[in-house]
Amino acid sequence: MQRGLAVLGSTGSIGTQALEVAGWLGDFVRVVGLAAGQNIDLLETQIRRWTPSIVGVVDEDAARALRERLRGGGFHVEVVSGPRAAERVATHPEADVVLSAIVGIAGLVPTLAAVALGKTVALANKETLVAAGRLVMEQAASHGARIVPVDSEHSAIFQCLAGRDASEVARLILTASGGPFRTLDEGELANVRPEQALRHPTWSMGAKITVDSATLMNKALEVIEARWLFGVDPDRIDVVIHPQSIVHSMVELVDGSIIAQLGPPDMRLPIQYALTYPARGASRAKTLDVARLGALTFEPPDVRRFPALRLGYEAIRAGRTVPCVLSAANEEAVRFFLEGRIGFMDIPALVEDAMASCDPVEPRTIEDVLEADRWAREHVARRVTRRVAERGGRFSG
Repeated sequence: MQRGLAVLGSTGSIGTQALEVAGWLGDFVRVVGLAAGQNIDLLETQIRRWTPSIVGVVDEDAARALRERLRGGGFHVEVVSGPRAAERVATHPEADVVLSAIVGIAGLVPTLAAVALGKTVALANKETLVAAGRLVMEQAASHGARIVPVDSEHSAIFQCLAGRDASEVARLILTASGGPFRTLDEGELANVRPEQALRHPTWSMGAKITVDSATLMNKALEVIEARWLFGVDPDRIDVVIHPQSIVHSMVELVDGSIIAQLGPPDMRLPIQYALTYPARGASRAKTLDVARLGALTFEPPDVRRFPALRLGYEAIRAGRTVPCVLSAANEEAVRFFLEGRIGFMDIPALVEDAMASCDPVEPRTIEDVLEADRWAREHVARRVTRRVAERGGRFSG
């Protein structure tokens, strides 16, 4: 039976790859909805290729321009706009599977709306479970929604756990490439520039996620995600550095056996699995030539040089709205870094400051989560503005 697919964040890195995969799958999926921000040039191309029923654009002016471009072209597509545009796409009745690939907290509300309708959510948005893991998983259980992870690491664990009883699992082992600065010392890390941080050695990703990978915040967020996705205590979730990005993650069983999932560093593979689950289909991605792999190496992470990973464990152990504060503070700090207003090592420093300064509560509603997110962003912005004023135009030093 054909599946109706809605792609939230269709013009981003994951969204564009998801649509490529949809092309591979042929009649198995029909693209019924697309949601994007302002890139209407690419969005228009996607509409003409996929002829969806509904398109959501956050920016009102961009939506108006898109409607003008489509006028008279014979397209029967509803173009909705504004802050709830992605939510309307996610809840469209023709959408059976919602690929949530909007970066940041903006993906939370539309993802939760899809969950509340019992849809299958292919989850690529980390912040949804980091900020509101308990709320999302409770809603999924209550409404019979299925959440299938898209991140390569969580997809690997999801596959390794298939058919296994929870009592068989000793620990989860998330792998990390280590990013482009794995071998730099602390002095060198302090001088990293944005253009350097955006050159990932093995993966092609969006700017924010690439910077997160360089600081290891990406892995901190994944530890928190894994806690909610798989119901495993954080003390049984470990991280190892694996520069080759071939082993995507592992599961250690109680008898000492370790099950691993391997594949080339190609996001289209976990995307396809999420769209076709529980079935598997042939892929056009390059396959792994095991005989030519060479050495695969593993090493422990250095949380002294990369404190973001330590902060992730501290946040999930603290619970309440602390993980949300970590996520929001990081998102804001990364923005300041990419704008050249703070240094690379200021990112985890600002996150740690926000975590230490917050007054956490148990989030019982989505409004509680969004309030914590708002507070953390404003806190980071105040810290940066004040420090720049005190130091005559410089944040660090």
